Amino acid sequence: MSARILALDTATEACSAALLNQQQIDARFEIAPRDHTQRILPLVEELLLAQQLELSDLDALAFGRGPGSFTGVRIGIGIAQGLALGASLPMIAVSTLATLAEGAWRLHGATRVLTAIDARMGEVYWAEYQRDEQGAWQGEASECVLSPEAALARMQALSGDWMTAGTGWQAYPALQQGHDLTLTASDVTLPAAQDMLPLATLALSQGNTLLPETAEPTYLRNDVAWKKLPGR
Repeated sequence: MSARILALDTATEACSAALLNQQQIDARFEIAPRDHTQRILPLVEELLLAQQLELSDLDALAFGRGPGSFTGVRIGIGIAQGLALGASLPMIAVSTLATLAEGAWRLHGATRVLTAIDARMGEVYWAEYQRDEQGAWQGEASECVLSPEAALARMQALSGDWMTAGTGWQAYPALQQGHDLTLTASDVTLPAAQDMLPLATLALSQGNTLLPETAEPTYLRNDVAWKKLPGR
């Protein structure tokens, strides 16, 4: 499917944007843990200018739905909604953890990826992703927030060779032990918007889009602040 999709993500320390334009990808990636609001729109503008496109020329806008930093996820979805509403674009929600798995595939050809993002508070955002023959990742149902001990218990139920991705493996070295899996570390620690684009393209081809006003983040924790806001 030939499409024009803009993807942006601010769910972690990384701030990234990428543009798919008729099968060509242009991407920007920065480490900007406290400057997401200042950096993401200039990155988007750079991409559109380089391709001589307007937002209204696009088919969809993809956003990193989390899990990740509470503030970062909210910034990303808010900016994405504003852009999509202004240009009347459908939105596509892309998992931060699935994006990490796609990065491991792009760089290393990995088809089985254990993703773990440091969730602070002694926990990780966790998922077990496997790529099928159609290029889709199976494992969204495994996304959860776990202690390292609980993650080890999950690994004990698995077998074979897996690649790791995400910041959780460095934050909690104990994840490397106490199981029989053969783990290969990737250099994919933070999600990149360019790895959202294959996932978003598949979602668009399947009609899995959202109206901007219905787009919501994924935090995995049940006690996040947005659920306690008035009117929610």
